Amino acid sequence: MIRKHIITCTVIITLLVMAKVLVLKLPQTKKTSAEEAQTVAKNTVVASVVTPVFKEEKPLKPKAKLNFAKETLPVADARVKQKMKRYLASYSYGKTQTNRLHRKAAEWFPVIEPILKAHGIPNDFKYMPLVESGFRGGTSPKGASGFWQFMPGTARSYGLKVNGRVDERKNLRKSTIAACKYLNDLYDVFGSWTLVAAAYNVGDNHMKKQINRQKQANYYKMKLNRETGSYVYKLISMKEIVKNPSKHGYKESKTLLAYHAD
Repeated sequence: MIRKHIITCTVIITLLVMAKVLVLKLPQTKKTSAEEAQTVAKNTVVASVVTPVFKEEKPLKPKAKLNFAKETLPVADARVKQKMKRYLASYSYGKTQTNRLHRKAAEWFPVIEPILKAHGIPNDFKYMPLVESGFRGGTSPKGASGFWQFMPGTARSYGLKVNGRVDERKNLRKSTIAACKYLNDLYDVFGSWTLVAAAYNVGDNHMKKQINRQKQANYYKMKLNRETGSYVYKLISMKEIVKNPSKHGYKESKTLLAYHAD
């Protein structure tokens, strides 16, 4: 009998203990869940503050580099950059107030381009006649004349007839062929198309003397007379306004700008 009472009491005590344990556990579980939720929320806020948000940036389009005959203009040099800016501005429509250069380009380039190509001369040299004779034309005070402004002696040495009756310097096709031969000879000497352009302007002997005297064969770093020191900048400027006329105030026209693509 006593044993039965003991068993009954043990069962009751066990049930009471279990019930108490369950009661204690339920709030604790809720509290833990609440704390966890609070902790997660807190971490989320901290993460959003600490972790930087990166926006996907579109790749920058590479800016077109100014160059002559694929020799890039060193615009990292502040002096070169300023000089280029000045000469480019001098060829803007605001300064010239005429589309004459574009008309001449449309007329001359179809003749000049295939001749340059046949002789292996870079296409950028087609701008040389525009710089040489595009503005003034006629004969210079020193005696240079024609599309490529040849001196009489140089013209004759490259197969052009220059006398009292005939002046083939004024024949676009023949003078361009002669110019190509001269340009190739200059390249054999200087090995740089930029120096070739400068030598064409000032003369090969003078250019060789300057290179030897200055111990410098980089046109952009050399100290040259004003005309030669600006010559390549003028060629690049001419190329730029013919290829991108609207950027420099010129009005687009299929007739005038038919041959500005390289």
